Amino acid sequence: MRLPLVMLEVFDAIVRAGSLRAAADSLQLKPSTVSHQLKALEQRIGAPLFIRTTRSLTLTDAGHALSQGCRPAFEQLAQSVRHARDAGGSTRGQLRITMPEFAYHTVLAPFVGSFRAAWPDIGLEIVMSDAFVDLAAAGIHAGIRSGDLVEQNMIAVRISKPLPLAVYASAGYLARRGSPRHPRDLLDHDCIRYRFHSSGRTAPWVFQGTDGAYAVDVGGGLIVNDLPTLYAMIDDGLGLGYVLRDAYGRGPRNRKRVALFEREIPPAPALSLYFPSEYRAMVPLRLFIEHLRAGIGSV
Repeated sequence: MRLPLVMLEVFDAIVRAGSLRAAADSLQLKPSTVSHQLKALEQRIGAPLFIRTTRSLTLTDAGHALSQGCRPAFEQLAQSVRHARDAGGSTRGQLRITMPEFAYHTVLAPFVGSFRAAWPDIGLEIVMSDAFVDLAAAGIHAGIRSGDLVEQNMIAVRISKPLPLAVYASAGYLARRGSPRHPRDLLDHDCIRYRFHSSGRTAPWVFQGTDGAYAVDVGGGLIVNDLPTLYAMIDDGLGLGYVLRDAYGRGPRNRKRVALFEREIPPAPALSLYFPSEYRAMVPLRLFIEHLRAGIGSV
């Protein structure tokens, strides 16, 4: 037998309050409505639930049986409602963010430790991917992407300036092969290309000339889909790389890394953190954005 939840809610309120009028007050209903719901419930069950006198309201055996079953269920429902109200509304919980690998190393890496120190009860899970992710389907709260790749129905918060690019080479490679003077000279050099995970395409090498932007279809025997490996290959003198200028910039290995054509390469679009409007009031996400923007400064 399926009973309307409202009937059981009214019954539980009567048991807790001790009278129909007090139950009506607690539920903000009219006493006549409470009386009607109780009568309807007794008709559905086929037995009286209370013994009514002018002075008291006492549970029958059927009423006792129903109350013992309903009380834990309503307490669990109330707890579920509290959990739902608290989810995203307190300074604790889990925050899941997806981003391409370069976004972590370019923008996020310096602020993860300080965010965890400031809000130790907020767990942070970072999902590395350069693919477009359905946030809701993947159970992810937010993503970081280049500014022109954010879905229109998302709220986007800019978290970086346009990202400078350069062609990098090691000093050893340039001493061995010479330094290209013009971007088209790259056709005669070993160029290490990057292949995107999601699309399978290799990243273009785009330059800015007097007549506008143009691409150089570089060659070379090395293609990778992992940015740390690409930078390591550059530092090992295996070829030239078209990469972000400020990423992976720490450590002794890259002190002899040389940037080429900085003025001839237009910057990559700024990064934005985006999320569904339903997460606008999510406290862990708001604190994360505030911490990130405070650390980066005005962008």
